[in-house]
Amino acid sequence: MKRTFLLFGLAMLTLTSFSRIDSDKKYIKKTTIEVQSNDGEKLIAKSDCVGCHKLDKKLIGPAYLDIAKKYPNTDKNINSLADKVIKGGSGVWGTMPMSAHSSLKKEDAKSMVKYILSLKK
Repeated sequence: MKRTFLLFGLAMLTLTSFSRIDSDKKYIKKTTIEVQSNDGEKLIAKSDCVGCHKLDKKLIGPAYLDIAKKYPNTDKNINSLADKVIKGGSGVWGTMPMSAHSSLKKEDAKSMVKYILSLKK
């Protein structure tokens, strides 16, 4: 029995001597890169826009990507579309009218429109 423990201990000592502990090894902390979302995207997420619009699919209203394809990202379009978001409208994308968002500030609406138009690829 003593011999078995002695052989087992000798085997363990031999095996551990071949393993290499690298104390100088530097570990890299894994981090996730968080994409900074802009104010317009945050405002859209908090609003009722998501009930009628999706990023890439038509629901009740057009997809954001379709809007971005149709309208160039100009100051004139940003102001016009921001007004349309606030006042509501119909006829451009079909017969279903977009409800007015009269409580929305003009700057917030412009920020939302800027985000949508920035999606153009």
